[in-house]
Amino acid sequence: MKILLLGKNGQVGWELQRSLAPMGEVLALDRHSTDFCGDLSQTKRLAQTVRDWRPDVIVNAAAHTAVDKAESEPDLARCLNATAPAALAQAAAEIGAWLVHYSTDYVFNGLGVQAWQEDDATGPLSVYGQTKLEGEQAIATSGCKYLIFRTSWVYAARGGNFTKTMLRLAAERERLTVINDQHGAPTGADLIADVTTHAIRQVMANTAPDLTGIYHLVAAGETSWHGYASHVIAQARTLQPAQVLKVSEIAPVPTSAFPTPARRPLNSRLSTRKLQQAFGLVLPPWQQGVDRMLREIL
Repeated sequence: MKILLLGKNGQVGWELQRSLAPMGEVLALDRHSTDFCGDLSQTKRLAQTVRDWRPDVIVNAAAHTAVDKAESEPDLARCLNATAPAALAQAAAEIGAWLVHYSTDYVFNGLGVQAWQEDDATGPLSVYGQTKLEGEQAIATSGCKYLIFRTSWVYAARGGNFTKTMLRLAAERERLTVINDQHGAPTGADLIADVTTHAIRQVMANTAPDLTGIYHLVAAGETSWHGYASHVIAQARTLQPAQVLKVSEIAPVPTSAFPTPARRPLNSRLSTRKLQQAFGLVLPPWQQGVDRMLREIL
């Protein structure tokens, strides 16, 4: 099997290099790659790479993910999040390849308290959410075979993340203020990569019914950013009792306490029932992945 991976050095892309390796020949690219084009801003060259290399599966883990910055550069966000996936989907349709793509809970309006289902009405609040939705729609109408995984609150041990920020601030300050009216499930890039590989193996086996479609992929359970921070700091004290954390209070505050250029959804809960049933999976609780990451970084 030949797999084309885009965005190889992002959080999910890095983990995909690991999980996809046993599946076959993996051509992993990023925007700096030279022999083949992995730059989502170069849509014609990107599509030509697909036609030239002729992979069985394209996994697109690249995107414009700077949510606030997207508000001031909507054209670039649209190119990376909508135009490029459309070009990949068209090229995939031409050669009969599967396209695996990642999207986000930001395609919804963030209202209510129920976990979003895949077929719920969308209503993005930001340029990022709107362009990611346009990417989904372009793929769905392209005629290619595709898997779109919507996820949220993604983290990885590699690079910066919310956990590392909270631990740094907890070592510097006695009081932290953390948002408590946004709800979701912290989801590890390693979990996303492993589920992706499992799904690719199933769709390529040709023994199941048509699995083309959109799926929600997040860890089990839910919390707020305040609950997430509280868990991280409590676990850090358990795992590294000698580490000095000054913080004695983690104060809950509303989203309005931290104004940002892009509006954030308050409800980022995603139902994973469809994913679990289609691919025979059981998704672990979010705490399991966060605790594992803490053991790596502490």
